[in-house]
Amino acid sequence: MASALALSPDPAADNRRGIVAMSVAMTVFIVNDMLIKLAAETLPAAQAICLRGVFATALAFAAVLAMGHGRALPLLVNPHVMVRATFDVLGTFGYLTALFHMPISIATAINMAAPLAICVLAVLWLHEIVGWRRWSAIIVGFAGVLLIIRPTPGGLDWWALLAFGATVLNGARDIYTRRIGLEIPSIIITLSTALGVTLFAGAVAAFEGWQPVAGRELLLLSAASLFLALGYHLVIVAMRAGEVSLIGAFRYTGLLGALVIGYAVWGEVPDALAWLGIALLVGAGLYILHRERVRAREARRG
Repeated sequence: MASALALSPDPAADNRRGIVAMSVAMTVFIVNDMLIKLAAETLPAAQAICLRGVFATALAFAAVLAMGHGRALPLLVNPHVMVRATFDVLGTFGYLTALFHMPISIATAINMAAPLAICVLAVLWLHEIVGWRRWSAIIVGFAGVLLIIRPTPGGLDWWALLAFGATVLNGARDIYTRRIGLEIPSIIITLSTALGVTLFAGAVAAFEGWQPVAGRELLLLSAASLFLALGYHLVIVAMRAGEVSLIGAFRYTGLLGALVIGYAVWGEVPDALAWLGIALLVGAGLYILHRERVRAREARRG
């Protein structure tokens, strides 16, 4: 699978832009997770996801019009856009369903396995060359995830396995983003994702049954949609810039926000091994950034 994106004259700048976009996206996604998890404490899961999706779809549609991309709406049915949306629908629904049944810090930690999947897929699909140093840093980061979740035969439940499956799907989604040409605006891809998740969750909610929604839930879900729409867009921007295997590693930054929110809202406190895992995750991300700076300096000298 070859990339649909043209080579940039400034790869280092593309990587920096992608890293910033991915880091901010992970932060806003964690806030979104917190808000919808709170709402789902009193609403069925599919209904909460559907209502949030309605708000997010409306926001994305308004953004399409505001940015002057109304004529690009037919591109919603572009085959590559639809395939990416399918990955996103299944990954999002699976992850949120798992999130509603487990601590946010643990669900997020499992989701941090995505960079390893992205790196492998980037090599297989995009033919990126990943050196041993970056492979080592990503593996160290994944070891940090294992220290946090400590999988044992009796320790991982079905919700954790569902979260991991959703993580793999999200990694495939991010890699597939590279198949979408630059003639398709990122906001159109954002709208396709929001619309797809909404329709799928609505279909599931129709079978589960619909219950009355209080003002608190509507406020939580409308706020979540703001963060969700922004996160969708930033991830698309990130995955269309620079090297996927590098930028994908900065998903690790979301774990810090999840730990803070988990403690502040639900009283979740990591133990010593979890903190060691966090240190490995952060250290791996910082080392990858350091190596990118070294490579950029060497390229300028050459």
